[in-house]
Amino acid sequence: MNYKYVVLGAGRQGLAIAYDLAKFCQAKSVTVADFDGKVSSAGAKKVNALLTKKIVKAQKADAGNPVSLKKLFKGMDCVVSAVPYHFNYGVAKAAIDSGCNFCDLGGNTGVVLKELSLYQQAKKAGVTLVPDTGLMPGMGNTLAVHAIKKLDQPREIHIRCGGLPQNPKPPLNYKLVFSVEGLINEYFGTAHIIRKGKAAEIPTFSELEQIDFPKPVGRCEAFVTSGGSSTCPWTLEGIVKEYDYKTVRYAGHYEKIKTLLELGFFEQEPVDVNGCKVIPRQLSHVLLTKKIDFPRDKDLIVLRVTALGKKNGQETEIVYDLIDYQDARTGFTAMERTTGFPAAIVAHHLVQGKAPKGAIPLELAIDSDSFVVDFKKRGFVLKERIRIG
Repeated sequence: MNYKYVVLGAGRQGLAIAYDLAKFCQAKSVTVADFDGKVSSAGAKKVNALLTKKIVKAQKADAGNPVSLKKLFKGMDCVVSAVPYHFNYGVAKAAIDSGCNFCDLGGNTGVVLKELSLYQQAKKAGVTLVPDTGLMPGMGNTLAVHAIKKLDQPREIHIRCGGLPQNPKPPLNYKLVFSVEGLINEYFGTAHIIRKGKAAEIPTFSELEQIDFPKPVGRCEAFVTSGGSSTCPWTLEGIVKEYDYKTVRYAGHYEKIKTLLELGFFEQEPVDVNGCKVIPRQLSHVLLTKKIDFPRDKDLIVLRVTALGKKNGQETEIVYDLIDYQDARTGFTAMERTTGFPAAIVAHHLVQGKAPKGAIPLELAIDSDSFVVDFKKRGFVLKERIRIG
């Protein structure tokens, strides 16, 4: 059977999603829609060239206009949202009203909880809505569930993930691998975890640790950021005693960003500058983008999921490790591949009816065994290590 997909947003991740849907997900058509029609047209042309066939179409669309979205979504099988997280609730409602399945890249737990409140509407419409389906939040949580299933008595889950430049440069030893808005959002507020068996909140930018990866990455640092654990602390409360997520960066990044945070560069209250009202965070978005974009520099991602517990009465540790690099053939960055391709896999599962109807958290919606099989079909090298005793 062939399916009709819509990808909303033709930016860094949207085109990777469109490519994967068209290549692997039994697509009859893939429509890439963006507020800037020129961007969606250029994106569709790029993906079609990579696939050497005309399967991707371009549309102009406003993610904030539900009327136009419903027209765009009519007759489609699934919508994948790759627009900033604050649009996702409205886009999800439009998808339900249009009778479309829906998934997104999420990243903001408050918005995700609003989306999940649409459970009855989605179920009545006979569709499935799944937020947070990218890398983190997303695939890392799916792998956590995969590890939990292999243990008789799961106890702890620790997820560490980061997008990094292959050749770090000052001032932050970092390059933008997704939107600066999404990046700064992760650095703010509180993070949801499980500690001592209970869902809990802890402040972001805390609990700094050192972590080692195989060469060429080497020693890095990891710290608490928001959004990565998504809804898992509530879903898995009572199943594991510990569940946490930290973002990985090269050494030194933490202290530099923490200084900017403490100085107020990311505040959202306007300040007066020579009679002009300026929002510090918006100004910081502009300045950071200029200084850390490095669009020609290649990236990599690291993902490590560690599960501790008992199997057959013995202490057991299961570790999943993934290091992925920018793809020279397609030009897709590691972050685009590891964020966009998992979202496309989820979309494919939804149109095939492999998930329950309604608004469902990722960890309850997708079968992890099937996900891992499909992920490896894309050529990713996901390593599993099991230590007993």
